[in-house]
Amino acid sequence: MSNRLGKLFTITSFGESHGRCVGVIIDGCPAGLPLNEEDIQKEVDKRKPGADAAATTRVEEDRVEVLAGIFNGVTTGAPICLLVWNQDVDSSEYEKTRFQLRPGHADYTAFMKYGGFNDFRGGGRFSGRITVASVMAGAVAKKLLGLIGLEVLAHTVEIGGIKARPLALDEIKKNVVKNTLRCADLKAAGEMEQLIQKVREEGDSLGGVIEGIAVNVPVGLGEPASDRLDGALAGALMSIPAVKGVEFGAGFAVAGKKGSENNDPFVLKDGKISTATNNAGGVLGGLSNGMPIVVRVAVKPTASIARSQPTVDIKEMKEVSLAVRGRHDVCIVPRAAAVVEAMMAVTLGDFALRAGLIPRVMK
Repeated sequence: MSNRLGKLFTITSFGESHGRCVGVIIDGCPAGLPLNEEDIQKEVDKRKPGADAAATTRVEEDRVEVLAGIFNGVTTGAPICLLVWNQDVDSSEYEKTRFQLRPGHADYTAFMKYGGFNDFRGGGRFSGRITVASVMAGAVAKKLLGLIGLEVLAHTVEIGGIKARPLALDEIKKNVVKNTLRCADLKAAGEMEQLIQKVREEGDSLGGVIEGIAVNVPVGLGEPASDRLDGALAGALMSIPAVKGVEFGAGFAVAGKKGSENNDPFVLKDGKISTATNNAGGVLGGLSNGMPIVVRVAVKPTASIARSQPTVDIKEMKEVSLAVRGRHDVCIVPRAAAVVEAMMAVTLGDFALRAGLIPRVMK
């Protein structure tokens, strides 16, 4: 398995869905950065299931523990080790259907690649549970990015075909905390909640779209041609379980535009070069152009559903029907927003360090 991300600011995650813990080792973080468990806990709490129809009934405390790399409230420059313990674990349903391949999951591919030795409980390393490690790493990266005024935010813009209205950044920041779906369009959020409840009662699930925004991004982050900023961001975001698509700026809509419609004209604002529009999503030629980085990720419907589906028992080699039991989110989009934020922060933090914008030792 490849569990490492980054070049200078690197993260290596460990743990499984139903194992003892899930954690991350962060290497390359500068020394002297003020950091404590509360800073990390604040971000991890964004990922917890809410008291809504979308969320799983598995309730983990997810209390962050710092094992190494932070001393007297600051980073030491040594690798940082963070973890949360798995406590609300029930593997009984997975034991019963051990060899029945769950449609939409990595059961078959993992079984074949690892010869059946992989931890199958709750999806093991392929579970969304492991994203708590990403969020912990993202909390550290956000603290680093704060030193240069760079801010990252993610919010829900679509669930089950219901789309949020485009809103100004200030309104998004204000509204995204007002509902558990992390949707800034409050009217759309209400409609999404109703649809989620309906689909839960049907034993089904929903997907959606998350938009990530990074502001105050310096010009020139990225290392073309083989280590483009947009390529690295796309790779980090595609590492999130259930993400099936990534687009920047106008995204796939550019295919239907003329050059005169898609190009972002350069303008001067207060003596600084900017662009009148942002169809490029903040990246040109694999480098940040100083405009907000705007990226959207498509999240598939939760694969675990209570409806009976045809599958194969890989031990008996016969076709069977399977209704997945256990505790699952009807829609993981709201919780995944915190993960999108984290992966953007980790990637941007890595590139900022590589560009020399953040000192290796805090003064």
